[in-house]
Amino acid sequence: MTTGIELIKRFEQFASPQLAESWDHVGLQLGDPRRPIHRLMTTLDVRPAVVAEAIDKQVDFIFAHHPVMFHPAVDLDLRNPQNQMYADLLAHQITVYAAHTNLDTANGGMNDWLAQQLGLVDTEPLVDAGVDPVSGRPVGMGRVGSLTTAMRVDDFTQYCLRSFNLPAARLIINPLDQDKTIKRVAILGGSGSEFYQQAKANGADAYVTGDVTYHAAHDIQAHRLVVVDAGHHIEVVAAHGLAELLRQWVQTAGFDFAVCESTVNTEPFQFITRQ
Repeated sequence: MTTGIELIKRFEQFASPQLAESWDHVGLQLGDPRRPIHRLMTTLDVRPAVVAEAIDKQVDFIFAHHPVMFHPAVDLDLRNPQNQMYADLLAHQITVYAAHTNLDTANGGMNDWLAQQLGLVDTEPLVDAGVDPVSGRPVGMGRVGSLTTAMRVDDFTQYCLRSFNLPAARLIINPLDQDKTIKRVAILGGSGSEFYQQAKANGADAYVTGDVTYHAAHDIQAHRLVVVDAGHHIEVVAAHGLAELLRQWVQTAGFDFAVCESTVNTEPFQFITRQ
């Protein structure tokens, strides 16, 4: 049987923890990686409903994008839903591993999956991150590439909604750019507003990211860059991307566990309209 240690060793050749940002907490989150893996589930987030799903599906390894223990627990009071979730994971002997900003930066990882979902071609890294410590190839966070067909801004925003199956998104645009044509596009999953100047410097007509703050939006607007804030949850593509990658390894690397994707929607926001 394949153990968690064997899987982690293989994965960290693909997305080295050395690629993670200094503030990040990637890698083993909880459990015993020496245990064999029978059924693995991929997910964007590890939330109580996701853990309940894993227990129901008899999963013994959760592979997540967002770290489950991003903030250390200060106590183990089980009246806290987060602590009860930890207790449930331990009681059912479920190991949890997270690949976050290292997966964002790795070649063939999160931001490549997002660029592919948006249909970008001829992509290159948006934010330089040096070289991969394993392959020696250049790496970077985010991607910038081209649409196969240029679009007006209103058509591009609708295209983003369809591409990521979103009910709504926030658009940042200078009033002078209403008739702008979008061809070259930058994308960075998660909270990427701090990199809008890199998008501009790379010749992007538009930038797709999430969690743009009010004051950052004012600066973006002044710099004449069209930004679609599609939200943090578009990174749910990681659940499918990781599952596909691991299924390939089951075929090629001799791993012998089943792979499934979480079906729980962890988007915390609902979009409401005035009646």
